[in-house]
Amino acid sequence: MRIVSFFEEMFFSPRWYHYLLIVLLFPFSLLYGSAMWLRRRRATPKVFPVPVLSVGNLIVGGAGKTPFVIAIASKFHDVTVISRGYGRKSRGLVEVSSRGQILVDVEESGDEAMLMALSLPHASVIVSEDRQKAIAIAIENGAKLVILDDGFNRVYIDKFDILLEPKTIRNYFPFPAGPFREFFFSGKDADIIAREDEDFKRVVSFENLSDRMVLVTAISNPARLEPYLPEGVVEKVYLEDHAYFEEEELQELIEKYQAKTLLCTSKDRVKMKHFKLPISEMKLKLEIKNEIFMKIEDYIEGYGCEK
Repeated sequence: MRIVSFFEEMFFSPRWYHYLLIVLLFPFSLLYGSAMWLRRRRATPKVFPVPVLSVGNLIVGGAGKTPFVIAIASKFHDVTVISRGYGRKSRGLVEVSSRGQILVDVEESGDEAMLMALSLPHASVIVSEDRQKAIAIAIENGAKLVILDDGFNRVYIDKFDILLEPKTIRNYFPFPAGPFREFFFSGKDADIIAREDEDFKRVVSFENLSDRMVLVTAISNPARLEPYLPEGVVEKVYLEDHAYFEEEELQELIEKYQAKTLLCTSKDRVKMKHFKLPISEMKLKLEIKNEIFMKIEDYIEGYGCEK
């Protein structure tokens, strides 16, 4: 975790001592970014018979993609959400839910996919490394709209790209010197660039708060939770992104810090479903500008007319 924390700080809030490593890694970043640029330029995207939306970002880690997908998918009918299923203990294509019916457990789906499945009672969710195969299955199952979670770099799929940007970016280098998955100027290929606090805003609410809580979370760049934390947090425990929790270890944390509850995000909570522990939940929703929904509707309504 110390190594992970060091690189997260270097990516998102670099300090003076990070820049020596950034300079040393820059040649590798240049090679990596160039390879990704060539991949994008040489791709021939496959066109599908239904509209495909993508919600993604150029920066590694959380940018609000999951709540953004949930917000969009909840507006339409016959929707299938397709995700990579990061952190899951399964492989291959897995149907997580079918029109709201949960088909697997969180270890097979991964935390983000399960959160989307539970949040979308009228949609279906599939996880797969092969997005094209998953789209084909979704269409067979009757999907009229497909949404790719974290799909901007899926350059071999013809889609409507929505690219999310954080409100501040302090390191513009590609991986490994920085957080960018491609050169930052690749964002010009997106159909919509949605910037936090300009085009969408986070709305945080809480359930079952107490006056003594231990924050336990397994998300990328957990420092981004700081502005939203309520009073009563007596300790913060950060695990690697997508990590799973052990009930006994969480109980020990409660006892060690004499806490009344554990505070976690909704993404973490889906992995604690059967735990008999007192839990406070931090819920995140997004307020998205209506103009974005209007552009999405125009794309869906006009799909196929120009093809």
